[in-house]
Amino acid sequence: MTRARHIFPAVIVLCAFTAIAVAQPRGNARISGKILDDQGKPAQNVQVRAVRAGDPLILEAKTNDKGEWTIQNMVAGKWTFEFQKEGYDPQRMEVQIADNRNPQIDMKLTKAGPAVDPNVELQAEMQKAAALQKEGKLVEARQLIEAMLVKYPAAVRLNAFVATTYEAEKNYDKAIESMKIVVEKEPADNDLKLYLAELYTAKGDKVESQKILDSIDMTQLKDPTIFINQAISDINADRTDEAVALLDKLAKQFPTRADLYYYRGRANIRGKKFVEAKADLEKFVSMAAPDARELADAKKLLEQLKDVK
Repeated sequence: MTRARHIFPAVIVLCAFTAIAVAQPRGNARISGKILDDQGKPAQNVQVRAVRAGDPLILEAKTNDKGEWTIQNMVAGKWTFEFQKEGYDPQRMEVQIADNRNPQIDMKLTKAGPAVDPNVELQAEMQKAAALQKEGKLVEARQLIEAMLVKYPAAVRLNAFVATTYEAEKNYDKAIESMKIVVEKEPADNDLKLYLAELYTAKGDKVESQKILDSIDMTQLKDPTIFINQAISDINADRTDEAVALLDKLAKQFPTRADLYYYRGRANIRGKKFVEAKADLEKFVSMAAPDARELADAKKLLEQLKDVK
């Protein structure tokens, strides 16, 4: 049915959201701890952050040269503690704080491994998914990419691949659902919109398909195929004026695309505009490749129009 489109993210941006608050007296509880590095030595300048469930206030501390830290003025309840130091894997734990002194938290940091580029993993998984899709294992391919979307939700364009697997199953509703996610995020991308329009056409919803096509800036169009198909449908339905108007626009945008003149010639014949039809077909014959599939029919039509002036 369609041209394959695999448009995948070039850059995945993972954002870390932080909050800043100044510690102030809240309660009477306190807690201390000691942190060691991966060599068993005191870890200095480890950032310790404590957040209580449902409370925006963040209490903070840093370890001293002995790796020790203390947070005071805490209220009783469940707190989440985060421990961060550059070059080490961040740690996180939940602690139930009592009204007074609490047991010390002792822990050891782990040296962070080399940073992983999400794009490397995404490209590797895409290759696996594409291979599975080629083998006809559509469900497995889709599940693999859906797992990547859970892990990297910013990689929205992966939904385009998911759509192709549903399209292959002729599940156009699910394919459209996936593509709408991508188009809503990137409404200026004509290739994405054209694929969504094709899916609506395959489903039989020509109204929604036309809405999308009408929203596309023709001057930014790279491939007129879907619009040529629309013009052919108009010709077959005797909407010759609409077909000619559309093909006029396409011919201005793609003046070297020979088949546009063939179909405009056909539209003009259907509309009984034989002089215009002859001119279009002559132009097509002069431009077309020797193996163009429409060439034989164009020459036959020109023979029928030879006396038209």
